Amino acid sequence: MTRLPALALLGSLISLTAPTARAATQPITAPAPAPPASQPRDASLDQYRAHLQALAPLVEACAKARDTKTCDPTLVGPDDQVPVSQAPNAEHRLIRYGWLRVLLSKAQETDKPAPKTKPSESGTRQSWENVRPAPLTTTQLLKDAQTRLAADLAQANTPAQPPANHDPDHNQVRATMKQVLSGSEYANLETTTPKDSAFEKVGNWLNSLLDSAMRASARAPWLGRALVWGFVLALCVALVWGLLQLERRWRIRLVPEDHTPAPGAASATPWQVWLEDARRAAAAGLWREAIHFMYWASISRLESKRLWPADRARTPREYLALVGPEDPRQPGLSTLTGSFERVWYGGRPAAEADYQRAEQIASALISGSNISGQSGTGGAPQ
Repeated sequence: MTRLPALALLGSLISLTAPTARAATQPITAPAPAPPASQPRDASLDQYRAHLQALAPLVEACAKARDTKTCDPTLVGPDDQVPVSQAPNAEHRLIRYGWLRVLLSKAQETDKPAPKTKPSESGTRQSWENVRPAPLTTTQLLKDAQTRLAADLAQANTPAQPPANHDPDHNQVRATMKQVLSGSEYANLETTTPKDSAFEKVGNWLNSLLDSAMRASARAPWLGRALVWGFVLALCVALVWGLLQLERRWRIRLVPEDHTPAPGAASATPWQVWLEDARRAAAAGLWREAIHFMYWASISRLESKRLWPADRARTPREYLALVGPEDPRQPGLSTLTGSFERVWYGGRPAAEADYQRAEQIASALISGSNISGQSGTGGAPQ
C-alpha cells in the first residue's frame, strides 16, 4: 500500500526534469544586440527620411498616451550620420536625437500645474516673477517636436541646390579682400621678415619663462621675493658699474688727438713760434718780452703733450696748480712762473741773467729733462 504512492511520486519527478534536461542540451541563440543610442549609425538620405517618418507617429502616439510603454526613449533609435551630397567622398553630418529622448522620458509623467503668480507689492508695479514668461509644458514641447520633425523631413526631401551667388573659384571673396586691404589702415602692411620672426620667438620664450616663474612663485612664495630682490640687486650693480666708468673717464680726461685747441689758448700757437719770438726779443734786448714769450713757449709745449685740456681763460697760477707736487716738472715750472709774474705783472725790470735762467728752465721743460727750480746767480731780484 505504501509503495504505490512512492513510485508515483518518483515518476512525476522524472517527468518534470526531462524537459529541463532536453533544453539544457540544445544550443541557446542570443538575439542580436541593438546598437546603443550613443553610437551613431551611417545612414543614407533615404534611411534618414525613413527614420524621420517613423519618429513622427511615435511622438504623436506619446502625446496621446503619455505612458511608459509608448514614450520609451529607446524607440527613438541611434543618431544618424548623413552625407550632405551624393558625391562618393561627401562630408557627413551628424544628426542627434538626444533632445527627443529626453522629451519622451519627460513625457512619461503628467504635466505639473502652472505655478501661481505672486501678487505685486504695489498696484502699479509688476514683480519680476510676473514679467518672466511661463515655461512650456511637456504637451507644448511634444507639439513643437512634431513641427520640428515635419520641418526636418521637408528639408530632407528638398534637393540641395547651390546658392544663386555660388562662386566656386571664390573670385568675389578675393575681390572683397583686395578692397579691404587697399584701405589706409593697411597701407604700410609688410611681410614678416626673419628678424621679426626671431624677435617674436624671443618674446614668446620670455613670456613662457615669466609664466613658469609666476606658477613657481605661486607654489613657493619665497621664490617671487628672491626674484624681485635679485633683479633690484643686479640693477644696483649695473648702476654702480656705470657710474665708476663715467668717473674713470672724467678722471682720465681723454682728449681726442684731432681736437684743435680753442683760439686764444696757449697751445693754439705752436711752442716753436713762442720760442722763436722769445729769442728775437732777447736779441733786441727786450728781456721782459723775452721772458714772457719763453714762459708761454713752455706752457704751449706742456699743453700740447696733453698734460691738461686747453683753456684760454687760465691764469699762470692755475696752470701751476694742474701739475702735481710729485711731478718732477713742478719745481721748474714754479720758478719760471714766479719769474714771469715778477717781471711781467709786477713791473720789475729784467736783466739778461733773468732771461738766461728762464731760458734754461724752459728748455728743460720743453725737452723733458729734470732741472732744479732753485734760482742761482743772476736770478731775478726778490
